Amino acid sequence: METSVILPVEAEGFVQSLETFPLKEVGSARWFRQHEYIEKLNMQAILNASAMHDEFVKELLVSYGKIPVLVYEMILVEVWKQKVFPILCQLQDFNPNNTFHLYMVIHHEATIINLLETIMFHKDSCEAADDSLLDLVDYCHRKLTLLASKATAALDQHNLTGKTDASSTELQIQSAALEFEISLKAVSVLRYVTDHTNSISVINRMLCTHNMPCVLVQLIDCSPWSRKVEKYINSKWQKIPAEDRLKMTKLDGQVWISLYNLLLKEDCQRKYDFNNFNKSQLLKLRSFLTEVLVDQLPNLVELQRFLAHLAVTDPAPPKKELILEQIPEMWNNIVSENCGKWKAIAKYQVKETFNPSESDLRLQAQRLAQTYNLDVMESLLPEKPKCGSCGKEAAKRCSRCQGEWYCHRECQVKHWPKHKKACQLMAEATEKIQRDLNSNS
Repeated sequence: METSVILPVEAEGFVQSLETFPLKEVGSARWFRQHEYIEKLNMQAILNASAMHDEFVKELLVSYGKIPVLVYEMILVEVWKQKVFPILCQLQDFNPNNTFHLYMVIHHEATIINLLETIMFHKDSCEAADDSLLDLVDYCHRKLTLLASKATAALDQHNLTGKTDASSTELQIQSAALEFEISLKAVSVLRYVTDHTNSISVINRMLCTHNMPCVLVQLIDCSPWSRKVEKYINSKWQKIPAEDRLKMTKLDGQVWISLYNLLLKEDCQRKYDFNNFNKSQLLKLRSFLTEVLVDQLPNLVELQRFLAHLAVTDPAPPKKELILEQIPEMWNNIVSENCGKWKAIAKYQVKETFNPSESDLRLQAQRLAQTYNLDVMESLLPEKPKCGSCGKEAAKRCSRCQGEWYCHRECQVKHWPKHKKACQLMAEATEKIQRDLNSNS
């Protein structure tokens, strides 16, 4: 039987209900319900795209005009993580018994960029993003510059000042790890924007405001998803055999295709300023365009020719055109609306949002057990599960909660003190769901 998370009729209800929230409400019960909807939509979109079936989630988001809502909500959490989260972790009265709720807020940005990566592959999604495409380009630029500077490799020291109890420090480490994942997804989203957009404002933003070609050259140069003998594939570092080290990863391909689009499309060539600095940066690419690389992505022959021509010419600067340019507004609007209120929002959220009672936690665990259907989760995994204790490939699952995996009994016993509380909550939630289903049948 084919695995699915939600039926088209459920998806339609979820999509119709999507709305934007004020910053203060991030993490509230209403916000959390929408997070669950987006999580389910994301999982279903991935399943549909992987199986090459009817992509009804994408169709619904396009037809109901909800892609700008997704972009706004993603940027809202990005602002929250930068402005509110560090203050919240330093407050003396922030001592949560359980940080799972807070982690789900941090994870929300990753869920949305994942969903956008799946749907923006299609031209109609790009068109349906409308003016929010400018905000999405700005968002991708922030993530790519962070990636190029390798700032994601280490924790932001500013975030680790002040109070450093175990729970808040662990959350900040998780947040930094997620930031790397999010930035990699932004690489793919940007590529799809360069594939599909014909908007002069968007092209202008990418080429003139952000100088994306030079950012992408920097990414090719530092390749943050590659180490000496490892590459970051399917959300983890994997050892690559010597004979495969020259193989292009999906991420390499996305950066090269973005460069191809930004440098060779006619509209882009007219707008970009091939001045001495930009030209010297772009010519660095020639050393990377080896025969082995071009064999894997034959389109790059054209880029190779273009760079050879650029090396011996000085293109004229672009004509100054008087155009009414749209500007992105989401980030600036969220920041200006909440400027000077960051500490007040953090204090409000510690008291009202991130201090759930035992009964709230049980209810949340029950909802999460419904959201993260185990059969569905397994069908989304690119590889076999890993042991919760030692990280090796695992074949045995915790018999009580069914949510954790182990390679041997010894690992399960060793991990039990850490797993006990979560196991109890998830097991009780699953039992309650089963009871409810039985009573309704």
